[in-house]
Amino acid sequence: MHRFAVALVAALAAAVASPAWSQAWPSKPVRVVVNFPPGGAADQLMRALAPRLQEALGQPFVVENRPGANGSIGAGEIAKAAPDGHSILMSSGGAIALNGLIYANLGYDPMKALDPVAPVAVVSVFLEIQPSIPAANLSEFIAHARANPGKLNYGSPGNGSSPHLAGEMFNRAAKIQTTHVPYKGAGPAMTDLLGGQLQFMFDPGIGLQHVRAGKLRMLAVGSPKRHPAWPDVPTVAEVVGGEFDTDTVFGLYAPAGTPKDIVARLNQEVTRQMQGGPMAERVAAIGATGLQLTPEAFVARVRAEHARMAGLVKEIGLKAN
Repeated sequence: MHRFAVALVAALAAAVASPAWSQAWPSKPVRVVVNFPPGGAADQLMRALAPRLQEALGQPFVVENRPGANGSIGAGEIAKAAPDGHSILMSSGGAIALNGLIYANLGYDPMKALDPVAPVAVVSVFLEIQPSIPAANLSEFIAHARANPGKLNYGSPGNGSSPHLAGEMFNRAAKIQTTHVPYKGAGPAMTDLLGGQLQFMFDPGIGLQHVRAGKLRMLAVGSPKRHPAWPDVPTVAEVVGGEFDTDTVFGLYAPAGTPKDIVARLNQEVTRQMQGGPMAERVAAIGATGLQLTPEAFVARVRAEHARMAGLVKEIGLKAN
């Protein structure tokens, strides 16, 4: 009986100790790296989410922008951080699923060095042009581009980003020649589109306010289906044929090896915050769609996207400059 009692006490102690990470976490401010500049979709979503996580979890969530190389610089910082739940990443899915395929010397493998924690939103890209371009629809824009080979410039948040991939797929599908200009993020690219230095862009939603104001003209969406908020705008595939899907999932990642109970707790809280109210409004403002998945389902989604991206990279010969 004595041995049984000792074993029982030990078992109970282990049961109580098992969620100790969750009970203690977060024990200090959580550093959140956004791997793109201020103003982009990742930045807008995270800056809206951070104060809500702080209120719910009792510690500051301090957002830092670390842009460059389609998110590789910021993602690399978190990949090398301590896996204790106090350093996390807000990133586009492309930076995780694609960068290891197109950058030769990253110094880390995003698919192995980072653990998916929680999705935030599925972000679509919208083909927008300068109003000065003589095109009222996508067919007219393609005709204009064919008449001016190499003279139209489009911007993106960086080599390998979903807007860059959309532009390369568009060039191939529409049989046109346009020039890609990579930026450190969607915000700077949007500034130059509005300023006339660029002629068009596949926008991850941050320019929709300018479309509504008449400063930009939307011609198509790069999603498999028409966007519910813009039902009269065709998909690219409707005009050029074939398949055209450049949607990407933005979400939170942690250094590989972060305790599963911390990942589960953060996933649960992000999911709760994203299910309505202000965060749903923030997501809708950039034309995105909320997405809630368990950590395991998010891992599966990221792996499937990586496999899909590998095929696209091979098909179009995409490499980082």
